[in-house]
Amino acid sequence: MTGIIHFGNTSFAYDVFHVSRKTMEIAVHPNKQVVVKAPLGTLRDEIESRLKKRARWVLHQIDFFQQFEPRTPARRFVSGETHLYLGRQYRLKVVRSNTNQVKMTRGRIVVEIDGEILPERVSEYLEDWYRTRARQYFQACLEKCAQDFIRKGYGLPNLQIKKMLTRWGSLSRNATLTLNLSLMHAPPECIEYVITHELCHIKYDDHSLGFYRYLERLMPDWEKRKRKLELALA
Repeated sequence: MTGIIHFGNTSFAYDVFHVSRKTMEIAVHPNKQVVVKAPLGTLRDEIESRLKKRARWVLHQIDFFQQFEPRTPARRFVSGETHLYLGRQYRLKVVRSNTNQVKMTRGRIVVEIDGEILPERVSEYLEDWYRTRARQYFQACLEKCAQDFIRKGYGLPNLQIKKMLTRWGSLSRNATLTLNLSLMHAPPECIEYVITHELCHIKYDDHSLGFYRYLERLMPDWEKRKRKLELALA
């Protein structure tokens, strides 16, 4: 359940998860998402009443996280800057060579360029390198995370990798799992969370209470992984 709270001249959106607990919890995540964990059966009016009472605090938290944006500086694709790979920072080294290739060695990502070294060429080769590794890594993660579904007789979705601006993943009606290439920057446990989340849509095509109960059964620490993903790639 989602909604918007208006407070003075400003407003904020919120997401609600109904869970098995006795009290209501309001949290503001580093990506400025306002999340409410409410006891099962809690009505919207009660949730919004609590949010309005805490609106000043919520907006203060949003302002606090706003000061850190953009947290990741724009990439210039030059030697010396750092790039993430599976949650770890690696120093980039760009060198002139008689071949065009990317390799990881001695804790560095080395981009070898035949000819003129231009940032756009470095970016292109680096993206191709991430994509090649993503095909193998995402497929292995998918097979690992899908065991419960396979035991229940579901087929393994087809895997597709894309660059997406607003989503980490999606599962289409024709059983195609699309994952964001940028997930190769995230820690492994975060990638597993995204895949498991999307696989749950095999049984639930929405974000209902049943969906989150199933996700929690498969991955009890999914919220911790989600927050880690938001922090790592914000």
